[in-house]
Amino acid sequence: MSKMSKVLVIVESPAKAKTIGKFLGRRYQVKASMGHVRDLPKSQFGVDVEQDFEPKYITIRGKGDLLKELRTAAKKADKILLGPDPDREGEAIAWHLSQVLGVEAMQPCRIEFHEITKSAIQNAVKHPRQIDLHRVEAQQARRILDRLVGYNLSPLLWRKIRKGLSAGRVQSVAVSMICEREEEIRAFQKEEYWTLTVLLKAGKGKLKARLLRQGDQKLEITSEEQMNQVLQTLDGREFIVKEIKKREKRRNPAPPFTTSSLQQEAYRKLGFTARRTMMVAQQLYEGIDLGEEGTVGLVTYIRTDSVRVADTALADVRDYIGQRFGADYVPEEARVFPTKSRSQDAHEAIRPTSLERVPEAMRSVLTSEQYKLYKLIFERFVASQMSVAVLDTTTLEIEAGDYGFRANGSVVKFFGFMKVYIEGKDEESSDDEGLLPDVAVGETLHQVQLEPKQHFTQPPPRFTEATLVKTLEENGIGRPSTYAPTIETIVMRGYVAREDKQFFPTELGEIVVDLLKEHFTEIVDVEFTAGMEHQLDEIAEGQVAWRDVLRRFYEPFKHTLEEAEQQIGTIDIVPEVSDQTCDLCGANLVVKMGRFGKFLACPRFPECRFTKPLLEEIGVTCPRCDGAVVARRSKKGRKFFGCAKYPECDYVSWDRPTNLACPQCNQRLVIKESKKNGARHICPEPGCGYEEVVVETNEQEQGTGS
Repeated sequence: MSKMSKVLVIVESPAKAKTIGKFLGRRYQVKASMGHVRDLPKSQFGVDVEQDFEPKYITIRGKGDLLKELRTAAKKADKILLGPDPDREGEAIAWHLSQVLGVEAMQPCRIEFHEITKSAIQNAVKHPRQIDLHRVEAQQARRILDRLVGYNLSPLLWRKIRKGLSAGRVQSVAVSMICEREEEIRAFQKEEYWTLTVLLKAGKGKLKARLLRQGDQKLEITSEEQMNQVLQTLDGREFIVKEIKKREKRRNPAPPFTTSSLQQEAYRKLGFTARRTMMVAQQLYEGIDLGEEGTVGLVTYIRTDSVRVADTALADVRDYIGQRFGADYVPEEARVFPTKSRSQDAHEAIRPTSLERVPEAMRSVLTSEQYKLYKLIFERFVASQMSVAVLDTTTLEIEAGDYGFRANGSVVKFFGFMKVYIEGKDEESSDDEGLLPDVAVGETLHQVQLEPKQHFTQPPPRFTEATLVKTLEENGIGRPSTYAPTIETIVMRGYVAREDKQFFPTELGEIVVDLLKEHFTEIVDVEFTAGMEHQLDEIAEGQVAWRDVLRRFYEPFKHTLEEAEQQIGTIDIVPEVSDQTCDLCGANLVVKMGRFGKFLACPRFPECRFTKPLLEEIGVTCPRCDGAVVARRSKKGRKFFGCAKYPECDYVSWDRPTNLACPQCNQRLVIKESKKNGARHICPEPGCGYEEVVVETNEQEQGTGS
């Protein structure tokens, strides 16, 4: 290439184009394709099944002027480099661009970079490669496969249930999982059980021990009567230390983030939905204006299922750890995490592009959301290459007559990676933590208090965004880029609803899943869907022809579709009729399900479009008047509590109010919940500070508690 030649570089987004343009010299013109420029038509099937699944691509509506601009720039350029994202979708975009701009796909025109930094971009333009047609075919097969399912199943649902419904490979499996979990919860039979904790005095200290056994047998207490017998037996008993076990426990750090683990952890620690996480992560990847340094991408590519880290990045992070925390915090060798067997391993894990940009230094140039997510990514990456944490754990075996108790305690001997970051959990551990007082074998401990507690076994928990993403990934359903849009789709379609950060299936969702299970078993089958993902991987690796995969799927699917059309009758969803009437036409309002739960709507829709919230009374009276407190939804779907007499009474609270009065100031208590502290009654009066642990009673079920 001559020194005066002009090079056109095309990436996906304007933000990325602006950032990259600053890294390249005057010979380079950087433009954005705004994602795909061609696709299957929305108004037509767009796939010629008779011609071996030949796709019909058209220019996406609204992209005509953009394509004209790109063609004009291409004619003036001596060389064209195509730099969409480094995944199958990006490879397909590059191929479509090569087709419309007349670029020979077999010539080295494709550039790939995993971070938007000056060195990465300059290196990428020096080493273009051919477009990987196998990766293009894998994306094309996925697109056609989804079209075969969606454009055949959706019209069937329209005819049999109602218009506007949709079905898809991944979304149908996700809804099915949520429905199956709900069935487990409905079928669950709770069982009573009791636990007993004793508070003991040991010298100048105290400790808590839990009853585990009677004699050599594990003790299970299932009734209050049985617990009372145990309490009577233990009354006045001596508690003797029979055994002390001490050991050193070593904890390893979590690997750096993949797309899935980032979505899960951002939900656990920041409360971000998958969609919100990916939106903010994309901003960090595409570039942030750092003032004198210019616009720079702060993190590597965000759509990845690999935990692999480049050697240069490993060397950098080890140097950073040594300088920041000392040599003891740097393991002898860089830690290499195993990559899951289904991982494409095409990219690195998500990490900061430079460890010189510490989160605190970036705070002034980032939004609150950007800062929180960047800090999470930065700390997780640094911690992943730090030394193991070492804990001294102590277990005391204590006996009182025939009963055996156990006390667990631990103290951090060396923090290691825990000095920077500890991975969140979906369920908190119930193990006791903390340092136990010094005791000796044979020592007698003095009983201070016996603490019996009633419990009931719990059904399996409903899915949250974090646990749904985790389950989809573990079962090989979908890909990193599909989790967020899948969740948004099933909520928007009304198949599931979010309530208190949990997913509940709607009546519509259960009807659709039942229909699919009866007539299209494979569409909602986890193993079949995961197997299809594996076949798409094989296409990308050049091991199987994409048309063969589609052919094997479509022939039996077509036959099933024809049978279902004949066998399925029209399904009527009878809405629940309320006793409230429409303000506009007087008709009795019916209960509908929206993305944020149930609401009331006029049954004469679309002629009458009147709607109003469905007020959920919680059995609590308003602290300001005699009205009832009801649960409401903010514009963003967050639940809050307010007076049913609004706007006459403007009482509102984010925390659930109760009918209980504060013993210190007589203000009405509210319930605040957290993973760390559980449910607590707190006084909202500024300066009071009263709080207590919520005790489970029947009264709470009536609205006076949680």
